[in-house]
Amino acid sequence: MQTKFKRHQKVRLLKNPDPEYMEYHNELNDEEQIPIIKGMIGEINLVLPTGDYHVKFKDEHGHNIAFVKMAEEDLEAA
Repeated sequence: MQTKFKRHQKVRLLKNPDPEYMEYHNELNDEEQIPIIKGMIGEINLVLPTGDYHVKFKDEHGHNIAFVKMAEEDLEAA
């Protein structure tokens, strides 16, 4: 399978992720969770067998905050 992005590559979201495919790393209150929105930069964590990508987002301290499943056409290299 040919993929556009490789593991650990930085990518930018071209659209807001589907909340159904969003997983926050730790159990924080809704007020404390940083929203994952269009334009944010994340890192490819896994290339899924379906051709989609599992994208990891970190906070300013380098701690994982969320993981999101995104299609290739919804990402661009950062």
